[in-house]
Amino acid sequence: MNRQAQAVVLFLVGGAVLRAGCTDLYLRYVKAGLRPFLLGAGIVLIATAMATVWYELRRPRPPREERPEQHEHDDGRGHSHREPRISWLLVLPLLALILVAPPAPGSYSAMRTGTALQPPWGFPTLPAGNPLKLAVLDYAGRAAYDHGRSLGDRQVRITGFITLGPGGTPYLARMTLNCCAADAQPVKIGLSGRTPTTLRPDTWVEVTGTYTTRQAKDPVNDGVIPFISVTRVRAVPAPREQYENSR
Repeated sequence: MNRQAQAVVLFLVGGAVLRAGCTDLYLRYVKAGLRPFLLGAGIVLIATAMATVWYELRRPRPPREERPEQHEHDDGRGHSHREPRISWLLVLPLLALILVAPPAPGSYSAMRTGTALQPPWGFPTLPAGNPLKLAVLDYAGRAAYDHGRSLGDRQVRITGFITLGPGGTPYLARMTLNCCAADAQPVKIGLSGRTPTTLRPDTWVEVTGTYTTRQAKDPVNDGVIPFISVTRVRAVPAPREQYENSR
C-alpha cells in the first residue's frame, strides 16, 4: 500500500466517522457525550489524508527509468523493498463501518450478562408529575437501594426491551454504557402484576406501574433485580438512543 492509497483509506475512514457522528449512527458505537470527540477524530483523519496527498504531490519524482518496480518503494537511502500487502486489511474496518450498522445488544446479551446495577451515590429529588417518567437505571437503583422511599405510591413510566428470566419471568431491560458498545451491560427490572402473556423477547415496551418490595437475584452474578407492579404495558418503537449512561 503506497502513500496515495494510505491517504485514500484515511480520507474514507475520516468521512465514514464524520458521517456517523453527524447522524444517529454513532449511538450504535458510543454514548451521546462522545459525539464531539468523534467529529474531531473524523476531521483529523481527513486533514491527515489531505496533508499526505499534498506532501506526495510536492515530493520530487525520479525519472521513470530509475523508479523502483511496482509494489516497492525507496526508503530514501537508495534501497527499495516490497510493501506488505497485508496492510490492505486496514480497509476491512472501513467496509464494516460503511456497510454494517450493528444493532444494540438485546435480550440474548442481557440474559447472559449479569446486571450492572450498583448502589448510586444518592437519590436526587424527583420532579412532579404522575405518572413519572424514569430511566430503567434510575428506577432500579431507587427500588433496590432506597427501598422505594423516594418513589412512594407514585406511578412511574419506564421504557425498555423485554427479556425472559428463569421460568419465563418477564424482565424489562436496558443496556448501560460507560464509554462504548463494547462495555455495554444490562440493568433489569422484573415485571409483576398485570403483565401480558404474549410478551416476546426484544420487544420494546413502555411499562406503567408502581413500586413493589419484591426482588430477585440475577442468576448470572447474583446482583439485585427489583420488580415493578405493572398496571399497563404498551408496545413502542425502539428509541433513538437505545443505551442508558451508567453513573
